[in-house]
Formats: sequence, structure tokens, C-alpha cells
Amino acid sequence: MKTTLNSFVVANPKKCIGCKACEVACFAVHNKNNNVGYVAGTVTTPIVPRLYTIKTDKFVMPIQCRHCEDAPCANSCPIGAIKQENGSIIVDENACIGCKSCIISCPFGAIELMPQYDNGQEVIQNNLKEFGEETLENAKKIIAYKCDLCKESGEQACIKACPKSALTLVTPKNEKKHRNIKAAESLMQTICGYK
Repeated sequence: MKTTLNSFVVANPKKCIGCKACEVACFAVHNKNNNVGYVAGTVTTPIVPRLYTIKTDKFVMPIQCRHCEDAPCANSCPIGAIKQENGSIIVDENACIGCKSCIISCPFGAIELMPQYDNGQEVIQNNLKEFGEETLENAKKIIAYKCDLCKESGEQACIKACPKSALTLVTPKNEKKHRNIKAAESLMQTICGYK
């Protein structure tokens, strides 16, 4: 039986300025194996982050995966390319077939479908490559991208890069304990007048 709940990153819309530093940091961490240059003007692949900054008239903030305990994206994946690993919901990018089931099922809109890259080049679907159709737009291998809590580095790049400290890693067990203490303090103040 699982005794710990999955952590996730959440944004404070009162602090977020929409600078997209989190998106760039996310892209950089996840593209170390794509031989991508990290100096302005040298990036050869599109910036594909695993979180998405949303701007409306009322707020701006990044949206990303909540690493649900009973993840709708994983439950809807017909081939099992989305699974739980070490407290995170992870997409096996090589297994993903780009069927869009995860996008439809995610209640947060935290998944994006984009071309897959290998060594800075778009991956072409094998069956279409054999027929000489690699120039067709639909020959590109499209896969799901979502937050994996920076599983390779162990430190969330988006949190580290945010100049306004708008992003926080939420650990449900610690958050519950913190809220319990706050509730008890509030109750004691109300009942006994303690501060």
C-alpha cells in the first residue's frame, strides 16, 4: 500500500509576472541530450516546456501536472505510456503514440502534444520513413509532454529559475501538517484567547 502522496509544483498568481523563465529553465533541463546550445540564438529546436504560462485579463501563471494519485492521463493511455514512477506521473516518450487521450482526460490542461526530438532533429515515424514520406508534416512523431518534476536532476528547474519565487513544490503530507497546526492555533486563539 502506498503511504506517501505525490508532490507537485503550484504557482501563486499574485507573484507570477509571466516572464516565462520557468518555461525556458524547464526546456533547458529536459534537452541536455539533444545537443542544444544554451546561448541566445543557438537553440536549434523549438522551446518545448513541460509547463505552460497562461495569461488572462485577471491573472498570469504557469499550469503544470498535479501528479494525480489516480491519474486520468495514465488511466486513459491505451498503451500504458504514462505511469507512476518514484512519486511522479511520467510519460515514456519512446512508447507514446500521440493518441491525444491524455490531453482530453487531464482536468488541468497540463499536457501538450509536440514533435519528438533526438539529437536536435525531429523524429520521423518509422513506418512513414520507409515509404519516403519524411517531408510530410504528418510524418513527424508527435508525443505527449508534461511535467516530470525534473526526475533526471532531482531539483525542479522552474522553481529555481523563478525571479519572484512564485512556484512552490507542494508535498501533501507536509502541507497537511502545516494546515493542521494553523487550524489548531486559530482554534486555540478563538477558544482560549491565545496568540
